[in-house]
Amino acid sequence: MTTPTAAASFPNLFSPITIGSVTIRNRILSSGHDTVMAVGGLITDQLIAYQEARARGGAGLIVIQVAGVHPTARYTSTELTADTDDTIPGYTELAVVIHRHGAKVFGQLFHGGREIMDTEDGTLAVAWAPSPVPTERFHVIPRAMTETLINEIIEGFGASALRLQTAGLDGVEVVASHGYLPSQFLNPRTNLRTDGWGGDEERRLRFLREALAACRATTRPGFVVGLRISIGEESPDGLTEDEAIAALRTLDGEDAFDYVSIVRGTSATLAGSDHIVPPSPIAAGYTAPHARKVKAAVRVPVMVAGRITQPQDAEMILAAGNADMCVMTRALICDPELPAKAADGRLDEIRACIGCNQACIGHFHASHPISCVQFPETGRERAFPRYGEPGHARHAPTDAPRDVLVIGGGPAGLKAAAVAAERGHTVTLVEADRRVGGQIRLAQLLPNRHEIGGAITNLEGEARRAGVNIVTGVRADAAYVRASGAEAVIVATGATPYTPPMEVNGSPRIVQAWDAIRDAASVPQGNVVVADFRSDWLGLGVATLLASRGCRVTLGVTGNMAGQRCQQYVRDQMTAAARRAHVTILPTTRLFGVDESAVYLQDVLTEEAVVIEDTVALVLAQGHLPADALLLELEADAATDGAYLVLAAGDVQSPRTIEEAVLEGLRAGVAV
Repeated sequence: MTTPTAAASFPNLFSPITIGSVTIRNRILSSGHDTVMAVGGLITDQLIAYQEARARGGAGLIVIQVAGVHPTARYTSTELTADTDDTIPGYTELAVVIHRHGAKVFGQLFHGGREIMDTEDGTLAVAWAPSPVPTERFHVIPRAMTETLINEIIEGFGASALRLQTAGLDGVEVVASHGYLPSQFLNPRTNLRTDGWGGDEERRLRFLREALAACRATTRPGFVVGLRISIGEESPDGLTEDEAIAALRTLDGEDAFDYVSIVRGTSATLAGSDHIVPPSPIAAGYTAPHARKVKAAVRVPVMVAGRITQPQDAEMILAAGNADMCVMTRALICDPELPAKAADGRLDEIRACIGCNQACIGHFHASHPISCVQFPETGRERAFPRYGEPGHARHAPTDAPRDVLVIGGGPAGLKAAAVAAERGHTVTLVEADRRVGGQIRLAQLLPNRHEIGGAITNLEGEARRAGVNIVTGVRADAAYVRASGAEAVIVATGATPYTPPMEVNGSPRIVQAWDAIRDAASVPQGNVVVADFRSDWLGLGVATLLASRGCRVTLGVTGNMAGQRCQQYVRDQMTAAARRAHVTILPTTRLFGVDESAVYLQDVLTEEAVVIEDTVALVLAQGHLPADALLLELEADAATDGAYLVLAAGDVQSPRTIEEAVLEGLRAGVAV
């Protein structure tokens, strides 16, 4: 896929690389990540379609998600497996499809040891590890593995590697990252054994050495065997950077692997797990200096992951000699055609990942197939197929073009307009404000949330490139719609803040969270209470914002914790920021009332009063109501005379999140 434009702008990123006997067309890598698209441990048509989109879009190498090498390796109920011959046909079909588009494909071989999330029937599984050392995040105390079981699992690595070779994959990657089983053996704080598998550095290395050797022994010469490992697990009892590099140096000297893939973090702790899929505000490419240390220690190619979301960032990492390939997994979830667009020099068209984690790892944690809030076509490739050349793909063209009016320029309206226009409709989008963006324009003003504003940049760019006529500063009403002559109307007018019933005495300062974000002067200095009904990003974010402005903030949330509805890694980052800002958090409390000097909360479990005295303001983060008056009027009009089709998308139907808004915008754009 290397073009003159790519060669000039990204000479390193679009240069081929040879690993073992495999030559890869560029340095862009989609790493192993659980898609929740396997069924019964087997590859499905949905998973094949998902990975095909990334291969078609130009990725050089695709590493398939972790596959269990032994029955004791089931760490989730949706895990892919490689421990029986039943898995070979699915892998074979997947390899054929990926190779058809010029990409190479490796598979990940996995055992999580003590790290177990869930099982198919919801019961708690028996966890196995080198020693019975608890894992803090999942509250598991494992059993110490017997030598017989250790040998079975090592044999499982070799047998699984052979199956993937038989299926036509180009290589395998042994997963020793994020505190999983090989790391548990390496780590002197989790491996307390005194037999042949622990007790000193050499014996702690034995499990990983033999797992890699088993993969080598069962596969043909030239079949790639790689290793993924955390260079620092960001946890008090985690494998350290020095320990990991020492193991790599020894194994590299033995030619144990053909490449090493570098990450940070561990699954074992909350803070450590945030590095598995690091959200905003963790810096782009923050792992590159650690990869550089690995390159100095080994002779094989080094891959690096860590919020590498743009080709420019990847090029800089490669040009600096920090790594040989860049993992751009979420970037490719968000825009599968990123490599093709970069190769053509159309950088402004790349849909940049905003690090929100909501529909990718957030879906995985909820056991749903992964997607992307900005690009809900991801994970739904069979429902919303794309047509055209890579980098220029669009939805299926309509055979009945219409004049379409979209009302509302938030994420739902922008997505609906973009999809309808690229299908061939003539589309005008009308926004009452002077700028499009909706609630995202507020979210980006919160501490460490500026990147989320990129969603509007991306969605607006897609709409304009598709030919949408965007009109701002005009509030459309039913008369405007009738006068427009539109044949179809998509209403995406969003929502308005909700004020719940409560006891109010005197004239207390009551401020909506939206106003507190827009206008610092709306909330006076002093003791402030933020009453948070949804337990999501808004209450937690505005509390931290007000604390940063000098207020003494108490955040009362109805849920069990602040940010409960946010993806864990995002919640961890936001909660840590709030604590550093000295926000007091009161879980399981609802708003009851307010007067001029106190806010009255109520414990949702005991109904006991919780009084916050000497307050100067109450900030409401109590959810929203759909702004649906125009929608109801238009639906009534359409029912009367059928002059136009009326569709709705986003919060105007029911206030939720950006994910539902963009998805419903997509559906409306396809349906019109």
